[in-house]
Amino acid sequence: MLAGDADRERAVNVLKDAFTEGRLTQPEYEDRIGRAYQSRTYGELDQVTADIPARIVPPAFLPAAPPYVPLPAPLPATNGQAIGSLVCGICAPFTGGLSAIPAIALGHIAKNKIRYTGQQGEGLAIAGLILGYLTVAGFAALILLFALFSIGS
Repeated sequence: MLAGDADRERAVNVLKDAFTEGRLTQPEYEDRIGRAYQSRTYGELDQVTADIPARIVPPAFLPAAPPYVPLPAPLPATNGQAIGSLVCGICAPFTGGLSAIPAIALGHIAKNKIRYTGQQGEGLAIAGLILGYLTVAGFAALILLFALFSIGS
C-alpha cells in the first residue's frame, strides 16, 4: 500500500524523538530520515522505524494529590477523679450522704491534678464538689433540725 506525505511525516517524527532521546546516533538519524522521505509504501516506512520502540506518552494530567489537611490535635484526657467526684456527688442523696465525702475529696484532688496536667474535667470536679458540699450541708441542717426539735420537746 502506498504511503502518503502525512505517513512519512509521522515516521520522521518518530525518528526525531528517538534521536532527541539518544536512541539514534547522528549518522543513523540522517540515513533514516533520507530513507523515510524516499519511502513509497508502508512496508518501507516500517523498515525505517521497526527497531525503535513506541514512545510512551505520559497522561495529559496526573491526578493531584489530596490537599494536606492537618489533623486536629487530640484533646487531653478527662480526669478520672473528676468523673468520680461527679458520680459520688450525684449518688450522695441516695446513699444517705455517705458518698458526699468522697465527692468532695475527689473533687479537690481532681482540680489540683487538672491544674498541673492540663487534663479536661474541671467542670465535672466543680459539679461534684458543689453536690458534695450541698449534700453535707443539707444533712447537717437536717441533723441540726432534729436536735433542735428533740431539745424543744
